[in-house]
Amino acid sequence: MSGQKRSKHSIKAYSTKAASAVLAGAMAFGGAGAAFADTAITPATTSAAATTQAAVVSSGIFSDVKTGFWAEKHIYKLASQGIVVGNNGLFRPGDSVTQQEAVLMALRFMKLQGNISSTTDVVLPTNFQVSNYYKAYVVLAFQSGLLDKTVEMAADNLKTSWGERKASREWIAELLIRALGKSSQAASVANEPTGFADDAKVSANKRGYINTAVDLGLANGLVGNRFDPQGAVTRAQLATFFSRAEAHNTLQYDNTVSGTISALKDGKMTVYSNGASSVYNLSPNTAYFNSTSDTRINLSDIQPYTKVTVIGATYNAAYVELTDATPQIETAEGTFAKITQGIIWVDSATGYDQYSYDANTVFVDVNDAAITASSITAGSKIKLVRETYSGSHKVVKLQVTSGIVNKTTTGTLQSINLAAKSITFKNAAGTVETYNWEEGATLFSSQNAVLQPADLKVNAAVKYTIKNNVIAAVEVTSGTERTVQGSIVEMTGSTIVYKKADGTREVRLLATSPTIIIPNVAAPVAGDLIADATGGDNVQLTLNSSDQVTKIEVTSRQIEQYSGSTVIAYNTKSQLLTFMDNNNKAHVVQIDANTKLAYDGAPTTSLINMATRLTENRKVDVVSINERALSVESTTKYSGTLASVSTSTKTIVLKLSNGQLLTLPYPLSVDYFGKTSAAITDVSLNSQVTAVLSGSQDVISVLRVQSSAQLEVTSVNSTTNKLGVKWSGGTSELYTLTIPMTNEAGQKITVSDLKAGDFVNVKFEGSAALSIQAVKVSLGQVAALDTTASTLTVKDYTGATQTYSAAGGVKIIRDGVTTTALGNITTADRVEVRKDADGAIIIRVLTQLSRAFSRVDSSSNELQVKRSNLNDPYRYTFASNVYIHQGDTTLSVQSLKENDNIIMYFNNDVIVEIVKQ
Repeated sequence: MSGQKRSKHSIKAYSTKAASAVLAGAMAFGGAGAAFADTAITPATTSAAATTQAAVVSSGIFSDVKTGFWAEKHIYKLASQGIVVGNNGLFRPGDSVTQQEAVLMALRFMKLQGNISSTTDVVLPTNFQVSNYYKAYVVLAFQSGLLDKTVEMAADNLKTSWGERKASREWIAELLIRALGKSSQAASVANEPTGFADDAKVSANKRGYINTAVDLGLANGLVGNRFDPQGAVTRAQLATFFSRAEAHNTLQYDNTVSGTISALKDGKMTVYSNGASSVYNLSPNTAYFNSTSDTRINLSDIQPYTKVTVIGATYNAAYVELTDATPQIETAEGTFAKITQGIIWVDSATGYDQYSYDANTVFVDVNDAAITASSITAGSKIKLVRETYSGSHKVVKLQVTSGIVNKTTTGTLQSINLAAKSITFKNAAGTVETYNWEEGATLFSSQNAVLQPADLKVNAAVKYTIKNNVIAAVEVTSGTERTVQGSIVEMTGSTIVYKKADGTREVRLLATSPTIIIPNVAAPVAGDLIADATGGDNVQLTLNSSDQVTKIEVTSRQIEQYSGSTVIAYNTKSQLLTFMDNNNKAHVVQIDANTKLAYDGAPTTSLINMATRLTENRKVDVVSINERALSVESTTKYSGTLASVSTSTKTIVLKLSNGQLLTLPYPLSVDYFGKTSAAITDVSLNSQVTAVLSGSQDVISVLRVQSSAQLEVTSVNSTTNKLGVKWSGGTSELYTLTIPMTNEAGQKITVSDLKAGDFVNVKFEGSAALSIQAVKVSLGQVAALDTTASTLTVKDYTGATQTYSAAGGVKIIRDGVTTTALGNITTADRVEVRKDADGAIIIRVLTQLSRAFSRVDSSSNELQVKRSNLNDPYRYTFASNVYIHQGDTTLSVQSLKENDNIIMYFNNDVIVEIVKQ
C-alpha cells in the first residue's frame, strides 16, 4: 500500500504456515485473478472436473496465459489443485469476476464445494437472482458463514442480478477474510479508518475486512494511496489473491505434498514428507517456480535434499514450488574402517563411529565416479553426506577423498600415453579416469593373445583391473561389429526377436542403451519401434562381439499411418473404429487388447476411457496393419515440414512424414530457439516443425521449429547436470539429464566430459534441446597448409596431428576480423580449429604477445612479465597444462629466468603456449 497507512494491529496466527509467503499486493487490489468453469459442473462430476483441469495444466497451461505472464505461477498452482478451472482451454485472465463465480472459488478454497445437496431443491428469494448452476453453491455459502444473509439480501443490494454482478475489491476482501475464518479479527478493527485516501468511499460494513486484508499483507494500495473499493477484480487478480492466501490456512489440498526431495533422477522426483515418500513423474510440461518469486525457474534450479511443494494427480507432477533452497544435509569426514550390512564404520579417538546407509546411498571415488562399497580400502579418507530431514540421518553419499583404488570394471580406451605409461579409460558409468602401468609386466591381452601397449586402440571396449592405484590387467573385449537384417516380431526391455528373409526367427540381447534410428523421427526411443508378427518394422541390427544389439536402424515400415484423421464412429461392442483420412477416404480398423492407446498425450490401458474420446469429429492418429489397429491416439500434435504459408488466408500447409498435406490456421505462437517473439514469417519453408494443438484440436497453440546451433560452453556442473552455453544472440542453461549426449564419433558422453570453452552442436525443437553433440576442437600450431587441396594440418600440444579439409568452406577469425581464404593463415600461426554446425571449418587464430619474463606464481598459475610503462598489463593466467618450449625442447615453468624473452599465446585470455626465444 502506497503512502501513509493506518497502524498495524496485533494479529493472532490462524495457522502454522508462514505469513511471509503471502506477498503484499496480491490483490493490488491491483494486479492479480482466477478462472472459473463457465459450463455447469455438477457435484457428481467434481472429480472429473479436477481430472479435466489437471489435463489442461499438464498439456502446457491455458492457451491465453503465456509463459512469463505475471500471474502464471498462481494460475498453475490453483489449477493443479482444482480450485480454478478453465473453459475450452482458455483462462480469460483479464475478464472481471462475478460474485457467483467468486463464491464457487472461495468454496473450493475452503474445500467445501462437495458439501452441496444434490437431492434437495435449492430455493432462494425470487428477487435474489443467481444463475441456476451456482444456486446450490450460494446457499452453501450462506450456510457456512461465507456470506452474510442480512447484508447480501438487503433491499438496496437486489436492484440488479446479485450473481452476475461484478465482484468489487471491497466485496472480495470480505469474501476472502471470511474464507480464512478471520471475521472476528475483522470485527475488532471495523471502526478504524483504512488509511487510504479514498477511505470515504469504503462501505462501512467492509472497512474491517479491508483493514484485516492489509494487516495480513493480502491487499495493497493503488497509485495515489487509493484502494478503489468499488473497482472490479479480474480473474488473474483473484487467482493470485487466493493462491497467496493459502499461507494463512491449515487445509491440506488434494494432490498437494510438501516435503524434502530425497531423490531426483531419471525424470522422477521423490519427496519425503511426514515419514512417507512419494514418487512423482516429471515431464516437459511440469511447471517449476520458487516461493520467493513469481517468475518461472528450471528443473535444473532445484537440487536434491531441498524443500518443495508438489502438486499433481496420479503421481504426475504438474506444479513444483521450491520453498527452501538450502539442502537438508550435513557432512562429516574421517578415516574409513570397514562396512557391514547397513553400517559404515569410521575410526575415531574412542573406537568407531557408526553411520547408517541403505540401498540408495551413492559411493564415489575422488573423481566422483561410482564405485562399489566393497572396493573401499581401510585407511581411506572419506567424506560422508547425511540427510537431516527424516530424523534417521542416513548417509546419502560417501566419497573417497584419498585412498587406495582396487577394482575390476569395464569401459572404453580414451587414450594411451606410451611415454608416460598411462591409459585413460571411460568406465561403464561414463566417468573418465587415468592410471599408470609399471614396466616389465604382461598386462594386455585380447582373446588369450598377448598385446603390447602400442597394439591398444582408442575406443576399444576393455575390462581392466586396478590394484593399489596401478593397472594390473587390461583385456580387450571388443571385436568386429556386424549387421543383420529382418523385421521386428517382438521386443522386451532386454531382447529383440526378429524374422529373417528366409522366415526363421532369431532372438538377440540388447546392449545397454542401444542407438535407435527411425527416418523422420527426432530422438526416437524403443517405444517408437513397431513389433508385429506380420508387419513389424524392417530393421538393420548392429551386433557387437558379444552378439548384443548396439544399434537398431529402421530401413522401412509395413504399416499404414493416418495423422489427424476424423472419427466417424466407434462401436464399443465390435471395437470397430470408423474414421475419415485427410483425403476424405473412409477406413475401418479393429481395436484389440494389443492396440496402443493414448489420449491427451498420455498412454492408457483402459479402452473404456479411450472410447469416451472416440466421438464423432474428434481427431485421431491411427497406425494399422491389414485393418488391425496397432495404435490409436487422440491427436495432440502434427510433425512434418512447413510446405507453404498463405498470408492472405492466414493458413499454413504441413507435409507429414507419410506424405499427407494438412492445411491449418496460423499458430497462436511460434517457438524458435534464439528468436524472441518469433512469427510464422520467421520460419523458412521446408523447416521441420511440430504443431502442438489446443484441446479443441482445431487451433495450433504453438508451432515448435526444429533447428540446430553451435554453442560455446561457458560452465559445467556435473552435480546438477547443468550446462551453461552462449552464442552470438545470448546465453542460456541446458539441463542435460534427459538429453542424449554424444561426442563427434557418436559415442555416448556425459556432462562431465565437457568443460568451459568447448563447443557443442545442439538440436532444438522450439526452445527445448533434443540432443547435444560435442564438437572436436584442435588447439595447436599449423603444421602444414595446402591451399590447392584446401587442407590444413594442426599439431596439438600433446604432439598429435589432425588434418582438416576446408573444401566445404572456411572461416578464419584473426583479431575479430573474419576472412574466408585459407591462404590467410601461415604455419607460424597457433590456432583453434573446429567444424561449425553445417560442417564448415572455423579457424580462430590465437593472439600472441612478446615480453621479458619476470616471475611466476605456480600456486595461482600466474605469470608476470616486465612492462615498458605503468599502463602495461603485467600479470597473466596460464593453463595448468601450458606448453613451454624452446625449439623442440620442452621446458618447465621453473626453468624460465628473469629477463628471458618469451612469446605467449593466448586462448580466451589464458596462456596455452610459451616459446622461449
